[in-house]
Amino acid sequence: MNNRLNPVASAIRRALVGAGVGLLVPQAFAQAPADRDRIDEIVVTEEAIHRYRVEDSALSKLSESIRDTPQSMATLTKEMLDDRGLQSLNDALRNVPGITLGAGEFSWQGNNPTIRGFSSRDDMYLDGLRDFGSYPRDPFNLETIEVLLGPSSILFGRGSTGGAINQVTKQPQRDALTSLALNVGSDDTVRATADYGRPLALHDDTSAFRLNVLAHSGEAEDRAAQTERFGIAPSLALGLGTDTQFNFGYMLQSSDDRPDYGVPWLGASPAPVPRDNYYGFEDDYLKTDAGIATAQMSHRVSDTIRLDVQARYADYERDVRITEPLITPAPPTGTPPEQISVYRYVFSGPSDEQLMTTQALARLDLGSGRVRHVLVTGLEWSSEESAPTFSFGGGVPGTNLVNPDTARPFSGTLDRRIVADTASDTLAVFALDTLKFGDAWNVTLGARWDRFDTQYAADRFTGPPTPFDAGTRSGHEEYAQVDEVASYRAAVVYKPVERASIYLAASTSFNPSAQSLSFLTSGRALNTENAFLDPEENESIELGMKTGFNDDRLAFSAALFEITKTNARVPDPANPGFNTLGGEQRMRGVSVDVTGMVTDRFYLVAGYAYLDGEVVRGAAGAAVGAKIANAPEDSANLWANYRVTSRFDVGLGARYVGDQYAQSAINGRMVQSYSTFDAMGRYALSESTALKVNVTNLTDEYYFEQLHMWHVVPAAGRTVTFAVNAEF
Repeated sequence: MNNRLNPVASAIRRALVGAGVGLLVPQAFAQAPADRDRIDEIVVTEEAIHRYRVEDSALSKLSESIRDTPQSMATLTKEMLDDRGLQSLNDALRNVPGITLGAGEFSWQGNNPTIRGFSSRDDMYLDGLRDFGSYPRDPFNLETIEVLLGPSSILFGRGSTGGAINQVTKQPQRDALTSLALNVGSDDTVRATADYGRPLALHDDTSAFRLNVLAHSGEAEDRAAQTERFGIAPSLALGLGTDTQFNFGYMLQSSDDRPDYGVPWLGASPAPVPRDNYYGFEDDYLKTDAGIATAQMSHRVSDTIRLDVQARYADYERDVRITEPLITPAPPTGTPPEQISVYRYVFSGPSDEQLMTTQALARLDLGSGRVRHVLVTGLEWSSEESAPTFSFGGGVPGTNLVNPDTARPFSGTLDRRIVADTASDTLAVFALDTLKFGDAWNVTLGARWDRFDTQYAADRFTGPPTPFDAGTRSGHEEYAQVDEVASYRAAVVYKPVERASIYLAASTSFNPSAQSLSFLTSGRALNTENAFLDPEENESIELGMKTGFNDDRLAFSAALFEITKTNARVPDPANPGFNTLGGEQRMRGVSVDVTGMVTDRFYLVAGYAYLDGEVVRGAAGAAVGAKIANAPEDSANLWANYRVTSRFDVGLGARYVGDQYAQSAINGRMVQSYSTFDAMGRYALSESTALKVNVTNLTDEYYFEQLHMWHVVPAAGRTVTFAVNAEF
């Protein structure tokens, strides 16, 4: 649609947008000066109302609206991401209370979130299909990010104990669009994105094309981390608006980063050093390439039957050399920091992961009258492979805790220790039935069966490399394991009025030993402690309510929940070096979220989470009563946007995270609570061009937000970013 409007149309649109609604002006009215005195049609839409919130999930397995889905969900829209100036998936996830971010590990780079106290690094999805690769995800091609909190194996299979993250990509549409953005930051960031879409004159004008492109280079303020990213994502849609639609998409994201493994622990606290201390080498690297091709078909057989089929092939490549700072052995109490040496623990190795997966499901609307059914059933198949190499640094020089030699290049050797190859096949069938008893009561019953078949093989090596040999082969191991697990969900939803729901839900999830496509449990000892163990099992119960205020422009939700891992892995006292399923962990909590329009000019995203997690049972009583790691008791987030005039708006953000433990142990390593603030100002030069400035960590708070048992990463200092956004 042409964006050039005559003066009358422009005035009407500015008035309505300022009031929180959007305007769709007919093509003839926008382009025909002779007809300015005649208005054939004005269609008012609710685009501005839904700027920060979404009514329906993009997951085809969920048949009901978000309000009527008996599970806590948080949705982050591209408008909110843009307003906050967020440039990575990690940045986005910080906006969801109850999510914390783990620091990198040797065996896992990229995104490492913890949801409600349970690791979710294996629970990343892209348009409902697993996105397994360990790469730093960028939101340049995302329409929304959906966070489903609580066990969801009924939807996703293995994993999802604390929750799952579904990234929803931008799709072709019938309207033409051209969007360009350029960001320049005080942290040497230069970021450019483009979003280009056009309808195509194919198949009766029901086709469209879209292309998203990213180029990003930057650092982290007061830290040595460096980021170089490139992305391209073309997509094609055929049959838009018809009973049969095809979508084809491909995304390539490449990165060449210098990773940041933070500062070492000194006792139970982060070492007391300046924020900009860096203990790695200037030529450390993390290189990743993620190529993801997806095809989707949606066919409406009738008004009551719809079929959806998706298929994906993905290849994830990674090459890394990272340096982890350690203080070992522990110095005598009272040793001055300037007399403490830091051991540089260097890891290196390439890896290649591949994924092929297909999902087919059918939605059937059955019955009429007093009882109706909405049944979603289907099957999934996937084949995954991971082939990493693990090497350790030898002869690596240490450095001083207070004054590290930051600019020194790497010296030493890289000694290969293990070359592993894991292949897993998954077959699953599922059914989720929502029974509707009139307009007030819904009952959801669901079941899923997964068969997870894993073949693992590895060669081990000892000794330093030589000009003729990469190390001496010292052993070979092979494991084969098949896990067959049933998952369920049962829920009751009561709707006292149309805009509100109250629900009680129970669900389960499971974590097999090879969930991460490896039996290796440690990036240091390279042990296989969990081999041949049955999956961990998790149960959840949640009582919640969802409703709308302010003429349904403001969404409110709240939930009480309990998640119990009934057979957690713990060290086996009868078999040193191996684990047994003898532990129990429990997480209880409360979550509250508010999203949408408070007034015609005031947009809000706010949330709070209270987490009370503890180890209920451990190995021979070890750590019983300890807090669960990466689960702060209190966390809260707020982002408020206020439209001062039709051209000028401002935003203010705040975030609080309570004390947080890096390990589930009595008196374990911990970082203290912190608060941080952000701000935004934007001015529209015209209807198509705007200038924006974002300030993150406004008060320049020095705090730690990415925890690992062996190192801890400080957040970046105050960062100012200027942006120019243009739409044509």
